Amino acid sequence: MVRANLKVLVVEDHNDISSNIADYFQTQGASLDFAMNGEQGLNMALNEYFDCVILDLMLPKIDGLQVCAKLREQASRHIPVIMLTARDTLDDKLIGFQQGADDYLTKPFALEELWVRCNALAQRHLINCDHTLHIGPLTLNKQTQQVQRANNDITLQPIPLQILTILMEAHPRAVSRSELCDKIWGEDITDSDALRSHVYQLRKAIDKPFDEPLIKTLHGIGFALSCNAITGAAL
Repeated sequence: MVRANLKVLVVEDHNDISSNIADYFQTQGASLDFAMNGEQGLNMALNEYFDCVILDLMLPKIDGLQVCAKLREQASRHIPVIMLTARDTLDDKLIGFQQGADDYLTKPFALEELWVRCNALAQRHLINCDHTLHIGPLTLNKQTQQVQRANNDITLQPIPLQILTILMEAHPRAVSRSELCDKIWGEDITDSDALRSHVYQLRKAIDKPFDEPLIKTLHGIGFALSCNAITGAAL
């Protein structure tokens, strides 16, 4: 299944290559962010959510191999990575895979193939992930969409359920309002009141019936699940 709402980070220091990828991917419905060097790409991949990272091998500051290795050491989840490089020997490919790359595509490449490979990586990652998220007393089965807090069933409307899923997948990282809007509505423009209303509905279902609130607002940052209220939190 091809995912039209793929969110991709392109770490590439050649503007023409990045622009070509952007032009094609955006026609497929994907959203993209860009980094011009390895240091910036590593920071973005660690602090924002991406379905796939397209990583050039030859980069300023930190090369692609180092970026990939550091991602595998520091990231709280597995981030699918496809390496782009002009190096096409078997040894080069083996080194890339040894540093944690999921796929390897040599330049020049067809944009259609890159798109299909990115989708395959993102889909494979979702299939291999545990369908159930556990954060302290909170449980979410992504397959059945069943939500429980302290073994009490909770019914959520689609958008509050999406917000909860994003917060649980990102935990303990905070999620900004812009990131929530991007994941939920994509490029469709929405006002801040819409998000505020859905967060209110989520809080009403998740927090109001219980003594300790789990959803906290970090002013100027966004929303997160409360580490104080959640003990033994783990994904």
